[in-house]
Amino acid sequence: MAKKYVYFFGNGKAEGKTQMKPLLGGKGANLAEMVNIGLPVPPGFTISAEVCDYYYKNNEVYPDTLDKEVADHLKRLEKASKKKFGDLKNPLLVSVRSGAAVSMPGMMDTILNLGLNDETVKGLAELSNNERFAYDSYRRFIQMFGNVVKEVGHHNFEEKLDEIKEEAGVEEDRDIPAEKMKELVDRYKEVYKESTGEDFPQDVNKQLWEAINAVFTSWNNDRAIKYREINKIYGLLGTAVNVVAMVFG
Repeated sequence: MAKKYVYFFGNGKAEGKTQMKPLLGGKGANLAEMVNIGLPVPPGFTISAEVCDYYYKNNEVYPDTLDKEVADHLKRLEKASKKKFGDLKNPLLVSVRSGAAVSMPGMMDTILNLGLNDETVKGLAELSNNERFAYDSYRRFIQMFGNVVKEVGHHNFEEKLDEIKEEAGVEEDRDIPAEKMKELVDRYKEVYKESTGEDFPQDVNKQLWEAINAVFTSWNNDRAIKYREINKIYGLLGTAVNVVAMVFG
């Protein structure tokens, strides 16, 4: 039987618990425990810190079974959320977050709204009956993904935001109208391409795996290593990755 690396939580049941913090990280273990005691938690799954450990011990490759296990848990998440990843009418959006057994603030930023692209954003606009909200969510995702996954500086995006506000004659982000927000999305995609040499990924599965890779890679970046040294944090397997359904409200 293949080793288990992914743990589901949702619909009142979780495969993890508090005692599994070394495996699931603080975030993943606490999410599982909240589900187990009946708190309303959006469904999701945790890729265990054992994968991080395996990744660094095996020349930065994943266990052979991980791809299928993540795909299977994504299907479970679709069923629990009653949404579909990449669907044009009822898209499932997720957050992707790190979570080691010991809290390490600043080691890895969160990515929200993953699953948005040029087509699913239209589905979100229709579902929410709010086009401006949908495109605002999309431009925020492009910025977070660009910064966390590709290390595109926030200031590159902020310059475009300032330009749009000036053109629209507004001072606050919240006052940018829907049409200008659509323009801002296009400009953010231009920033992404200029900075990375690539188009912003439209394949939602590619988005997900690039985000997962970024979390595991962040475990051994200079900032994280120095943080563990200063705080005398030793003996951890690595970080887990939490993929959780987005809830807007």
